[in-house]
Amino acid sequence: MSKCQNVKPIKISGCYSGAGKKFNKFAISLKGNSKTNCPTTTSEKDTCPDTCPLKESGCYAKYSFLGAYWKKLSNGEVENSFDFKGLLHAIKGLPKGQIWRHNQAGDLVHNSGIIDLKSLTSIVKANKGKRGFTYTHHLATPENAITVDLSNENGFTINWSSNNLEEADELYTREIGPVVTLLPVGADKVTMTPQGNKVVKCPANKAKNITCATCQLCAIPDRDYIIGFEAHGTAKKKVSLIAAKEITV
Repeated sequence: MSKCQNVKPIKISGCYSGAGKKFNKFAISLKGNSKTNCPTTTSEKDTCPDTCPLKESGCYAKYSFLGAYWKKLSNGEVENSFDFKGLLHAIKGLPKGQIWRHNQAGDLVHNSGIIDLKSLTSIVKANKGKRGFTYTHHLATPENAITVDLSNENGFTINWSSNNLEEADELYTREIGPVVTLLPVGADKVTMTPQGNKVVKCPANKAKNITCATCQLCAIPDRDYIIGFEAHGTAKKKVSLIAAKEITV
């Protein structure tokens, strides 16, 4: 149960006004990628907060197979991309009960680091009857925490992204939503945080036969454990150092 104060049931409206008007480059792949194997969206780079420690160096999406595509999308060079209204239409069109991942690259629409409630409300409404999930590196400010809690309470799961086990503890003990964390290279399948919270490494980390579509752990908003993502990709050495707190972020 969330400890967010004064949280009221979200009123799902049809509006999408707000920061959604600032961001107009989105795309969806109904097949996803080799790791998701389910409908997967991409949002332009500017949706990522400046506070993300991986934004300029270490970002998996930027330096992976997604990098070139993400850059083209952000520059408006992808033909089948659409604006925020188009994103909502695509989400609404997904089959009932469909598991889908928002943002293989990119983050939640925001106003200078404050997650835009109106835009997120529209995604929650479009997701009704489906099982959408995503992650955010936005700071867990009181305002953002309430916004994320409202989404999780209404069927669209948002995971708080942390950079190491200590940060994961801080977020997890606040009880403001599910938490994921970076793990250094070679991390065990199951580990414990300094405060004794369980961390389960993403099952798809090494197993090619496991995808987001078959795993679905990140779509569980009330799970009682943290999910860890082992550093991978071309920048994994730096990410591993961040996860091990050998680099301060």
